[in-house]
Amino acid sequence: MKPYLIVGSSIIAAVVAVTLYSALYTVNEVEQAIITQFGKPVGEPIIDAGIQFKLPFVQKVNTIDKRVLEWEGTPSDMPTKDKLYISVSLYARWQVTDPLQYFLRLGNERSAQSRLDDIFGSETRNAVATHELIEIIRTTKGRQPLRDASLTQAEKEQNIGSLVPITEGRLVVEQDIFNAAAEKVRVFGIELMDIRFKRINYNESVRPKIYERMISERRQIAERFLSEGKGEAARIRGNRERDLDKIQSEAYREVVEIRGKADAKAASIYASAYNQNEQAVAFYAFTRSLQALEPTLGQNTTLVLSTDSELFQYLQHTQTGKLSPKN
Repeated sequence: MKPYLIVGSSIIAAVVAVTLYSALYTVNEVEQAIITQFGKPVGEPIIDAGIQFKLPFVQKVNTIDKRVLEWEGTPSDMPTKDKLYISVSLYARWQVTDPLQYFLRLGNERSAQSRLDDIFGSETRNAVATHELIEIIRTTKGRQPLRDASLTQAEKEQNIGSLVPITEGRLVVEQDIFNAAAEKVRVFGIELMDIRFKRINYNESVRPKIYERMISERRQIAERFLSEGKGEAARIRGNRERDLDKIQSEAYREVVEIRGKADAKAASIYASAYNQNEQAVAFYAFTRSLQALEPTLGQNTTLVLSTDSELFQYLQHTQTGKLSPKN
């Protein structure tokens, strides 16, 4: 064979090989493909796995993942209905169900993720802004709190230690976000599978208010304990004073009774001793006069007496041994 025939055959074989390589392509089980010709989609999307054909050189294969994909949002601060700021982060699962619409409107997964950021972020802000904080952070309507057993009925009526009632809960808020976002992403050929709150944190401006509420409830209970303690202390002191006064009163009464009985007995003894005769009576009068005179006279006391006083007569006749004041 002539050399130019061999070269020609080789060139033809190479061209055929390149043409076949450009015309054949493989679609993976987890992919779907859009064929574009000069940048415009042609034909129906390829959703079945296997070897496919296209026009060589002028058509291009654009693969799109058909698995369930994930989306995770960055935390962002947003206000609730009761004007409290919280930091919310979400996660979602989505899938491309209309690859042609997806390709025409978004083009690739990077653009899709960016668009989902805008839609999910907007709908989350709308949902959070229409619900109070308690509705977003709680999930169970009928949950019963563990309340302090020492709470009084009055404190229970003031809702101390009780949970704020909720009407919807976090699941309803998530469902609101899902319903609103699903409608918006459907026009891009995307089906939203699920969306959930990943994390909810109190904003720095909210935390002090939450702590103040907790401290206020604990302070109310502490003040009640202090008030009850002061009342109990006052009752104990009152009982102590009452018991002390009672003991002192009874003791004083017994002392007076004992003294009265002793004085009566002493008077009876004196009467029986000094009423024996006239000399005994005069001696008793003399001793009583001396007892009365003792606290009156001191070391430098001058006493002025009348000559007809009985005391003068006693003093005048002490040397004679006569005890009677009569001459």
